[in-house]
Amino acid sequence: MDDAGLDGAGQEGADPNGRIVVRRARPDELETCARIYVRVLTDTFTWIPPERHREADFLAAAREEEIYVAVEGPRLMGMAALYRPQRFLHSLYVTERGRGIGKLLLDHVIDQAGGVLSLKCQAANTAAQAFYLREGFRCTEAGEDGGVAWLRFVRG
Repeated sequence: MDDAGLDGAGQEGADPNGRIVVRRARPDELETCARIYVRVLTDTFTWIPPERHREADFLAAAREEEIYVAVEGPRLMGMAALYRPQRFLHSLYVTERGRGIGKLLLDHVIDQAGGVLSLKCQAANTAAQAFYLREGFRCTEAGEDGGVAWLRFVRG
């Protein structure tokens, strides 16, 4: 069993050569996606109390979103959530940084959204802002929600 709690048995869509594959999440993978969501938020968003990151929040939003996963062999390496009606990237989280997994997920979601995508990034998350700027997004708006400052990024 991997560190996200996925045993990898019967991984449909996994590449037999060990490459990372991006595909639509299966219903039985959503719990693992929720664990990744909470773990990455807790580890990265240190300016927010960890108890505010809840699996139930991810699972509630996932009912209205398309969830895509990055899979390497038996391991679920990351996930992205697209709210198609607004072409809005709601979530993008990876278990390992620096391997191009986030870019693979982002490119896949951009393709699924027809080349046009928007997202909000917390203002304190400067690493994510730099990533989105490198990927051709531009900052178009700033705001605050529940005491947390955010920036809107748009591409396409």
